[in-house]
Amino acid sequence: MKQFFKFMFASMLGFFLTSVIIFFILAGIFASFATLASRDTVKVDKNSVLHLKLENEIADRGGRSPFEDFDFLSGRPSQVIGLNEILKNVNKAKEDDNISGILLDLSGVQAGFATIEEIREALIDFKESDKFIISYGEVYFQNAYYLASVSDDIYLNPEGAIDFSGMNAQLFFIKNMLEKLGIEPQIIRYGEYKSAGEPLFLDEMSPENREQTLAFIGSIWNNVLKGISESRSLSLNHLNYVADNLLTRTAEKSLENGMIDGVMYYDEVMDDLRDRLGLEKGDDISFVNYSQYKKAPLPESVRPEATRDKIAVVYGTGNIISGDAGERFIASDRIARTIRKARLDESVKAIVFRINSGGGSALASDVILREVKLAAEEKPVVATFGDVAASGGYYIACAADYIIANPNTITGSIGVFGVIPNMQEFFNEKLGITFDNVKTNELADFASLHRPLTPVEKEIIQESIDEVYYTFIGHVAEGRNLTKETVDEIGRGRVWSGVDAKRIGLIDDFGGLEYAIDKAAELAEIEKYRVVEYPERKDFFVQLMEDFGGVQDRWLQRRMGDKYKYLEMLQDAEHMTGIQARIPYEITLH
Repeated sequence: MKQFFKFMFASMLGFFLTSVIIFFILAGIFASFATLASRDTVKVDKNSVLHLKLENEIADRGGRSPFEDFDFLSGRPSQVIGLNEILKNVNKAKEDDNISGILLDLSGVQAGFATIEEIREALIDFKESDKFIISYGEVYFQNAYYLASVSDDIYLNPEGAIDFSGMNAQLFFIKNMLEKLGIEPQIIRYGEYKSAGEPLFLDEMSPENREQTLAFIGSIWNNVLKGISESRSLSLNHLNYVADNLLTRTAEKSLENGMIDGVMYYDEVMDDLRDRLGLEKGDDISFVNYSQYKKAPLPESVRPEATRDKIAVVYGTGNIISGDAGERFIASDRIARTIRKARLDESVKAIVFRINSGGGSALASDVILREVKLAAEEKPVVATFGDVAASGGYYIACAADYIIANPNTITGSIGVFGVIPNMQEFFNEKLGITFDNVKTNELADFASLHRPLTPVEKEIIQESIDEVYYTFIGHVAEGRNLTKETVDEIGRGRVWSGVDAKRIGLIDDFGGLEYAIDKAAELAEIEKYRVVEYPERKDFFVQLMEDFGGVQDRWLQRRMGDKYKYLEMLQDAEHMTGIQARIPYEITLH
């Protein structure tokens, strides 16, 4: 027994010492990586080309960790890049004398049309430097082609094609599946356009939903055509003719119809680049990719001002939920706390609230709106919308002094709804489970899932829905200087494009994140300022541990590709409690 304990304690001590040594070794390695990642270590040679290959998901905000460009657990590049960083680096390249042009490599772009619009505008501004932009792709999807259309020349692989056929919004309906399972979705809503629950109780779009969907995708398509028309000098009629007849299904047809400037293999594109750069055939081209260029020194003209005054950019992305959560959600406690911090910081002269959300909890939205209102009483607040800022996403913005959206932004959806499933048949007939209960008061078992709602319960829930809706339109009326009657007419759950949102007074102007920051500075009457981004990032080791903890999710994301979003939607369903101010469905346009 004595020998046993001696051996056990020796083993424990050895394990402990080994763990400590490994910990400090790893800490040293990671600290070294973090130090290297924080330095401007990349030197850009003269006559270089910035190679933008936007194949990863583009989110509003990048820079999530010191390892943002590399997932060391999987040995693969990061899955997300930030729009904020793309815009900064395109502007940096414009001012950088060592950058002669940009090569857009656009065989795959994971971004919505509003995000594409912001990058596109940055590239248009880049061209004012008289530097070139050329694009090359093996296949261009519609969002990628829209981005490529600003290029001086667009090249396509001889065996490639362009997906240019117009926009299609396809919804899926699960009414019949729920019937087979014995589940009755009990939907209570305000507004005939609030179609969030329709997939649960219909097997096709309602007339109102069909009307609003056709309207907003038509508006976005027209704006895309307008941009391509101006960049490519092609008429709108011709572009629609090309789309109607799918005349971009081959490289030759794309060239014949003026959609591209050349049919080339990659090596031929490289020869074209050498000509532009004044190089001889066979000379090496000095490329700098996006990940490298982020670490290059800033030219003097775009370095942040040395000043105490700040503009705070608060990022809100994802479903709106109550409580505290990470960056995938607009969690009410976290975002409200962040806005409050910016409001109380005297060095913050204005706040820019960047929103990319289809909504969520009405209660959580109201908690956040309260902090937006308090902030707007003390300093300018500018809201800027990404691909979508609808329902709760619009709710939390409506008190801002100025609202900026993209023509391709999906917004509006001013309305609320609730879903209470009646699972009586599912439990009784499918699973063989029955329920019984005793209660002290009439409504002690209010809205139970194992039976239908009573008329009294339906009336109570409808009253709550109506009350939240009228509160919602009251906030919008106050914030936008409109009457409640006017807001009700443009509300009732209807979804709008950014173009129509400006026409009906829901936004003030078109633009993106950079314009919103400029507008905030103008309203604050400051010229010298630096931009700070919130919510603040977690410290290095906390983020490191989360990177380890999220390895399974990242593995699933790589395996599932763009289908991973459906798993996220199922995971997010657990947060759909209480009355919802949420867009009707997940919208992705290509």
